[in-house]
Amino acid sequence: METITSRENAKIKYACRLREEEKLRTADGLFFAEGPKLCLELARGCILQTLYATEKALAHTPELEAFAGKTVLVTEPVAQKLSGTKTSQDVFGVFEHPGWQAADILAKGRRILALEAVQDPGNVGTLLRSAAAFGFDGVLLSKGCAAPFAPKTLRASMGAAGRLPVAPVQDLPQALQQLRARGVVCLAAALYHSRPLDEAPQSYPDGLCAVIGSEGQGLTDAAVQACDMAVRIPMTDLVESLNAGVAGSVLLWHFRGV
Repeated sequence: METITSRENAKIKYACRLREEEKLRTADGLFFAEGPKLCLELARGCILQTLYATEKALAHTPELEAFAGKTVLVTEPVAQKLSGTKTSQDVFGVFEHPGWQAADILAKGRRILALEAVQDPGNVGTLLRSAAAFGFDGVLLSKGCAAPFAPKTLRASMGAAGRLPVAPVQDLPQALQQLRARGVVCLAAALYHSRPLDEAPQSYPDGLCAVIGSEGQGLTDAAVQACDMAVRIPMTDLVESLNAGVAGSVLLWHFRGV
């Protein structure tokens, strides 16, 4: 088994760049993940190219033996360089991007989540995890959304993007119109000029798309107008709104059985 002891090793430098640079991840079709649990979860849906781990981590997580042929041993100082957190988890994976395409989601998805300019990686990750948990078929991301395969988003989603199709769209209102053209009902989450969630239709024979906006601004007028109706979650007056991750998860749970 190969062992890397230098923090200046070319493979280590490249892995660190994958961790930090979205353009490189997109260009090379690869992404970087940290942590034994996350790497094991991602390996269920994505092709693992290389696993970097310390001897201590391999001894602590025997399940990683399944990837012995792709494992490179690293020393503690090298693991510290690879880590994107203050405390290294000592296991890192370079994975092939699953290559999801928006066209497939638009053509075949029946339960879809669409996000518009949701910038916070924690919220995007939370929503990906909820979408996977509640049986949604795919997720569409507008411009301005946090990258689904960035390290912070991956941690929040616990690797859901490795199994749930998620893809960017250049023009979200146009994508929503495409969905409506084949009978998918698009529901915008909005505080104003909206109807209570329990007034939304109960049946969606051709599919449903829940549309969630950014934390600060919500959905744009163009996105709301591209939807069939706007809905809101009934709340007390003790709070003005919920953040995107919580509000979206409530909607996804509500529509889990349609």
